[in-house]
Amino acid sequence: MSKPNLPHLKSSKDLETTYEAVRAGFVALALEKNRQATPYIQEARALKVAASTAKTPSDLLEILDIQSALLTASGVSDKANNHLLPKDKKEAIKGLIENFLEPAGKNFVEELVFRFLLIRGDSLGGSMRNIGGALAQRKLTRSIISTLRVAGKSFEMLHAETNTWMQMPENDAEIEKFVKGISWKKEDQCRTALFNLIVPIVGNNVDLCLFNREQKDLTNKKIVKDILNSPASYIALGELKGGIDPAGADEHWKTARTALNRIQESFKKVGHTPHLFFIGAAIEVKMAVEIWNLLKKGTLSNAANLTDDNQIASLSRWLCNL
Repeated sequence: MSKPNLPHLKSSKDLETTYEAVRAGFVALALEKNRQATPYIQEARALKVAASTAKTPSDLLEILDIQSALLTASGVSDKANNHLLPKDKKEAIKGLIENFLEPAGKNFVEELVFRFLLIRGDSLGGSMRNIGGALAQRKLTRSIISTLRVAGKSFEMLHAETNTWMQMPENDAEIEKFVKGISWKKEDQCRTALFNLIVPIVGNNVDLCLFNREQKDLTNKKIVKDILNSPASYIALGELKGGIDPAGADEHWKTARTALNRIQESFKKVGHTPHLFFIGAAIEVKMAVEIWNLLKKGTLSNAANLTDDNQIASLSRWLCNL
């Protein structure tokens, strides 16, 4: 097995996540959690001001513009809310008032706000379970954008909210939060990278796919199905694991390794060998050795530790030049 010809990796040791990187990762997650919690805190403040006009808990039923918040404090999720009749919603709110707010006496407003935040916090906890992956995707996206900017290449982005392609704006601060695809040209050849795509050949979702097709082809409903089912359309496919907790590192790698094996076997059956790569935030010693061996065998074409900016920049440059 020959040594991988990768400028950012000299040995498996380079892939290992340092203690400093783990610490910085946890801080970044904490800051993101606080950022995402801010709207809930503001909602709770607005609820407190409105609810404070009520003299008794039962008076809350007469304040029309807080009924949705009362329903939340009752423990009814947004999903459940869509399946309840108006009378059921009113019963849930009455249950909140009778069982929890009235026993709180004169502190019923504080009790209401606490319960509202408790339910909202549970909702936030659910969305935060995937935040590591979201932050990882943003970091890789920003690195790809920077690589293309440095190379002086014009490119387009697929906006996650509008699901439309647009020219990358000059002022692109924090645009990575809204990018789910990037398209550019390598000499006279088209390249399009898409995040989180179900690949029919594999039968599963793949974190990042690089195609040798222009973006308009991938948004044309008449031909996109043929492209996704055409092995030759794929240049590279990669798995991205953004979880920073060392305790979950092995599990993340097992999931990624299984996904990469499935991709390799699926494409092998149709006679195509696209490049495979892996990017992970939490890479322990044993994992690093295993990834390094896959690189030496040629099973993986590239790999990088997400916490190392130089490695991500190097992998992005490689990806943009395929």
